[in-house]
Amino acid sequence: MRILVTNDDGVNSPGLKVLREIAEEFSSDVWVIAPELNQSGVSHSLTLFEPLRYLKTDERTYAVRGTPTDCVIMGVRHILADEPPALVLAGVNWGANLAEDVSYSGTIAGAIEGTLLGIRSVALSLMTGFDPNNVMHWETPRAHGPRVLATLLDAGWPEHVLLNVNFPDLPPEKVSGTQMTVQGRRDAYLEVEERLDPWGKPYYWLRANYRFSTPLERTDIAAILAGKISVTPLMLDRTHQPTCSTLADAFAEGAPRRTATTG
Repeated sequence: MRILVTNDDGVNSPGLKVLREIAEEFSSDVWVIAPELNQSGVSHSLTLFEPLRYLKTDERTYAVRGTPTDCVIMGVRHILADEPPALVLAGVNWGANLAEDVSYSGTIAGAIEGTLLGIRSVALSLMTGFDPNNVMHWETPRAHGPRVLATLLDAGWPEHVLLNVNFPDLPPEKVSGTQMTVQGRRDAYLEVEERLDPWGKPYYWLRANYRFSTPLERTDIAAILAGKISVTPLMLDRTHQPTCSTLADAFAEGAPRRTATTG
């Protein structure tokens, strides 16, 4: 089985090394095609108005000057065009991809692009920031990732669905299980932090202010806070069918219309 591994933290990220090791437990035909530079937060963006360039850093590793989406397309349509991969793995991301993170994440986008290309795809991320000693528990996805991935591959999942796997910020032996979850919602917002450069001119950083409040049961957030591995199936089709039906009735022939007023 040919596997394409990508991420959004960049080709030199420790999480990418972990994911490559996980992939090599399933196949000897593993290819790493990842961004040359950190692309966190780029979501499902494409590079359209600049040329794409890549550097081959070893026999099966390529650093692409582009986004995770660019990397997957370059891998499937160009670098591995003679034999496209059967599986796309994205991650292991430095930080969780929970709740609304999936809208911003380049890691999730790598799995989205793989799914759009008709390839089974899984995004994997590691929660950070909760360990009291600020330890990065890369050994946790390394220890549990092969088992979780093997279970998912054996069970299978529908076309047009990708899987979002998040590992808790704990040592491997303290993980309390694996749970199928739904996408949660946090009390979260982006703040704008103003600073001054050496010449006294202002510049700005966007900073996420994440608050978990009380997560609902069965959500990805609740699972992670309980020390469990979260597995969330995500759909490509974002249509909200109940609203679609409601508005279809509103636009139906003969439905009452509100008259616009001016003044």
